[in-house]
Amino acid sequence: MNRWPDTRLLDVFGIEVPIIQAPMAGSTGSAMAIAVSNAGGLGSLPCATLGLEQIRSELEAFRQASTGPLNVNFFCHQPPQPDPARDAAWKQALKPYYEELGADFDAPTPVSNRAPFDDATCQLVEQFKPAVVSFHFGLPDADLLERVKATGARVLSSATTVDEAVWLEQHGCDAIIAMGYEAGGHRGMFLSNDLNTQVGTMALVPQIVDAVKVPVIAAGGIGDHRGIVAALALGASAVQLGTAYLLCPEAKVSTAHRQALQNAKDSDTAVTNLFTGRPARGINTRIMRELGPMSVLVPHFPLAGGALMPLRAISEPTGSSDFSNLWSGQAARLGQALPAGELTRSLAQKALAQLLR
Repeated sequence: MNRWPDTRLLDVFGIEVPIIQAPMAGSTGSAMAIAVSNAGGLGSLPCATLGLEQIRSELEAFRQASTGPLNVNFFCHQPPQPDPARDAAWKQALKPYYEELGADFDAPTPVSNRAPFDDATCQLVEQFKPAVVSFHFGLPDADLLERVKATGARVLSSATTVDEAVWLEQHGCDAIIAMGYEAGGHRGMFLSNDLNTQVGTMALVPQIVDAVKVPVIAAGGIGDHRGIVAALALGASAVQLGTAYLLCPEAKVSTAHRQALQNAKDSDTAVTNLFTGRPARGINTRIMRELGPMSVLVPHFPLAGGALMPLRAISEPTGSSDFSNLWSGQAARLGQALPAGELTRSLAQKALAQLLR
């Protein structure tokens, strides 16, 4: 008999513990998802930065190593319109750094891109039929969403406000991720661009639980079993953990990123748009401190990172993270350098023991 207080998502997803590993683009892949799913949680595969063949390869790798369920995650933003003047202004702001590092300022600016969910990626979903498909920045067009649901997949998306949660439920989500302001990585906000609308996890989760009928997944600042217990007490049916998994050996983070996570204090992160053009929480680096974490100059998502690529190409091989994004939530210091499967089981066991006291 399952002893968790709310088993709705356990039953729907076919998992044993109410823990979802967050799909962190660039930092996790099939190895992490395999470990978490084999430990009874829901592993997630981030696809926003992968090409079609890379997605296919990762899906095949998961299928070969796990019979558990998989969450496949996509972005569903609208590609920006060209804005050469904005691009030029942003690059000009970076010119002193180009001169300092000896980067070629006059060379064409590389393209930084993240592909939104489209027909081609939808065809892969139709072929592989993952148990769960999740989206960031709202939902895709209705015809694509209908095709996803026709595969039998459960659909998730992130809400950063109650209004977004209600919108997601009305548009077909089977469960909603309540993403508190403490969360690392890109904010899932899509009904507003105003950061002043963003709400902390403790305040957000119970209000979303009260506003929708579908199960709610708490995310943001949950780094250990105490956070899991608190989220469930607030009415969440499950939790989604991201930063907590970044110290696991399966995480694909640089040595500099790993060291920064190990040393980060609760006050060491900020929400910034410098790296992609959308607000995202990460550990403060030199460029965030010197230019300020938010800038009106940056090109629209996801193009802002292009002008930073030459600077990163020079600085990162030296071990510097001056111009790199070090995504992290506010609870980084709670992370443990355990294998992802062991971490999942440990978190679940400790949380359940506390719930059953």
